[in-house]
Parts: sequence; structure tokens; C-alpha cells
Amino acid sequence: MFGYVNVNKNDLTPEQAERYHSYYCGLCRSLHKQYGFTGQVTLSYDMVFLSMLLSSLYEPLEQTGTDACIPHPVKKHTWVGNEFVDYCADMTIALSYYKLLDDWKDDHSYVSLSASKMLQSRHLAVAKKYPMQCAAIHNRLCCLSQLERENCHDLDRVSNCFGEMLAAIFDVKKDMWSVPLQQMGYALGKFIYLMDAYEDLESDIQKCRYNPLLGIAGKPGYEEHCHDILTMLMSQCAEAYEKLPCIQDAAILRNVLYSGVWTRYHMLQTKPSKKEKNRFGGKKTVQEPLPDPSVKEPESDE
Repeated sequence: MFGYVNVNKNDLTPEQAERYHSYYCGLCRSLHKQYGFTGQVTLSYDMVFLSMLLSSLYEPLEQTGTDACIPHPVKKHTWVGNEFVDYCADMTIALSYYKLLDDWKDDHSYVSLSASKMLQSRHLAVAKKYPMQCAAIHNRLCCLSQLERENCHDLDRVSNCFGEMLAAIFDVKKDMWSVPLQQMGYALGKFIYLMDAYEDLESDIQKCRYNPLLGIAGKPGYEEHCHDILTMLMSQCAEAYEKLPCIQDAAILRNVLYSGVWTRYHMLQTKPSKKEKNRFGGKKTVQEPLPDPSVKEPESDE
């Protein structure tokens, strides 16, 4: 995906940071074990979050270890492995395959085309294991591509495709927790799609590429409107999460949902546009970020 579903490292204890990193290493290890180096480079924070969420919910038997790896050949790191880490490795391959095809379609990048061909056989193996999830990925992304070709600026309609795709990925077991998991995936998928559009708007305008926000960009209240939409979606995602009986790693999961997903957004608020750079002679101007109502203030102990 796009790497928006990350932790706010500043708000983690050293123990929580180590625990989160163990899932990161576990997913990286699973990708390498199942799909080699080609699969390993597709690693994303979004699937690290999902592996931790599903593990917290279903509490599977964990395997742990401490190993060195190619990216870290000297210092050994602890890793966590289980059935859901492996599942998220499979979903990473499927999502990366279609993302590379999309990059080829948008930018005619031969690097993306070549990489997609390298992942093709691996994607076919994942599709045999998880036909429903892979069918949802394919169908929803095809629908999204059609809407983009039609230059659709209905934000709800275009983001629905990504939301429905992620809802199918979150609902791995089709059991009593299907509804809140689907609600989480749906809202988070829409957030990711619109957040990506928000971040890429300036670049898409310069390159004359499709962006669903072009219909409202430049209009009065644009920034506030985008912030309100993103806040609403994360509120829906967090509300669905609170319906799940997650105890293990709950503090880390809440860190992601209430704070971590906003780190890229706040970085963009302090990043000057090219117009601002030209106006101020290349010097950065820092803007105050909009208040984030999705982040709860800690309650006083008094």
C-alpha cells in the first residue's frame, strides 16, 4: 500500500517500540522466506499493522527468534512469526503486484513493469491460496481504474473501491468479528486512498495526472474539508476497532489509529509548496498544523 498506517514512535515506550519492530522484522522475514528478496522489498508498514491487529484479536501461537539479516548484518533483531504474519506477507505480494501495474499504467515506468513481471508468479501462488481476497483486490482496483479514466471527482465513490478492497483483506476468517474488521478495513482503505491523493495533488497537477481532489482543490475551505473527511474516516475506523477484544499490543494499535496515521499529514502541513519556495526564495515557511480531533488528550490522574 502506501505506508500511511505507521506508529508515532515518539509516543512509544522502549518496550513497545521493540515489540512493534519485532512484527516488522517478522513480516520481512516471512516475505523473504516465502518469496525471496523480490518479495522482501515489498514490505510495508500498513501490513505490519494488520499482522499485529489480527494477532492481537485471535492470539495465535507465536514463534520468536533473534537473527541478523541482509539489511542489518551486524546487529541482531527479534522477530515474531505466526499464521497472520504469513497471511499479511501474502497480501503484501498481491497488493504490490497490482500497485506496480498501476504505476506502469500511470507513469509508463519500465522499472515498475519489470518488477510486476517478477512478482507475477508469486501473485498467482497467493491467488490460489486466497482467491476471495485476490478477486476483491482485482475487481475493486479495476473499478477504481475505470472511475479514474472517467475523471470521476466523487470522493466517496472512488474511495469506496479502495475501502471495499481493504475490508476484504481485513476479514480473513469470516467469523463473529467480520463486521468490525470489515468496518475497520473499509474506513482505513478510504483514508489511505484520500490521504495519498492529498499528498500527491501538487505533483499530479504538474504532471497532468488524475487526482480525485481536483474537483475541490483551490476552493475556499479546501484544507478544512480534507481534514474533516480524513478525521471522520479515522474516527469510524477507531470506533470499529474498539468493538474488538484486543488486549495484547492494544496500546501500540491505538498509537497507530489515534496518532501514527496522522504523522505524514502533519509533515505535509510543514512542507512548503513550490509556489511558496519561489515566493520566499527557497526558504521554508512553517505552518501550524490543523488541530487533530482524532487524537485524544490524556486524562489527568487527579
